[in-house]
Amino acid sequence: MTDGQERAWSDLAPRYVLEAPRDEAATSVRPGAAVTLREVWGRDAPLIVEIGSGQGHAMIHAATARPETNFLAVEVFTAGLARTMLGAERAGLENLRLVEANAPEVLEHLLPPASIDELWVFFPDPWHKNKHTKRRLLTPEFATIAAQAVRDGGVLRLATDWEQYARQMREVLDAAPEFARSFQGPWAERFEGRVLTAFERKGARAGRAIRDLTYERRDRG
Repeated sequence: MTDGQERAWSDLAPRYVLEAPRDEAATSVRPGAAVTLREVWGRDAPLIVEIGSGQGHAMIHAATARPETNFLAVEVFTAGLARTMLGAERAGLENLRLVEANAPEVLEHLLPPASIDELWVFFPDPWHKNKHTKRRLLTPEFATIAAQAVRDGGVLRLATDWEQYARQMREVLDAAPEFARSFQGPWAERFEGRVLTAFERKGARAGRAIRDLTYERRDRG
């Protein structure tokens, strides 16, 4: 990391980083490690979680625009989290927290069940080579874990610039009994709350169309 990013970890991590009790791996979350949201944010408020927050552009933009909402950025790359903290400090944000951990384990072990109002997965790694597609995040197993974490009536928002991956996402979530489509036609409208990031610009410059998907968590009853 740069000197500034190192400073972010030493000076800002106590303020922004949510420490996750580890299992065996460095970015794992130990089962039974669920946090109390009121203790983390100091209030009761809707919670929006972004998986793969990168450098934090979407989170910082959203947290600034919606101070009444709690936000959690989930990322495994330290430098990206450091940049997010620097941006959060410049914006004076109090409603944003970060966690360096594997996303499925955050949803399954760290956050209480049915605690997320909106779950965002924007531009996840497409692993576009055939031999690597098994590494993709969006699988039936992930859909089950996400359904556990999202409250009834909560929203799952996704976006990608890889058409084949978008179709896989749609196939997985259409088959998930816990989720229902919140859009008509083949794709959802672009989510207005998603700030234009470097990933989206890169995809557009390469001529790849951006495809959005939106699903609602069905009532558990």
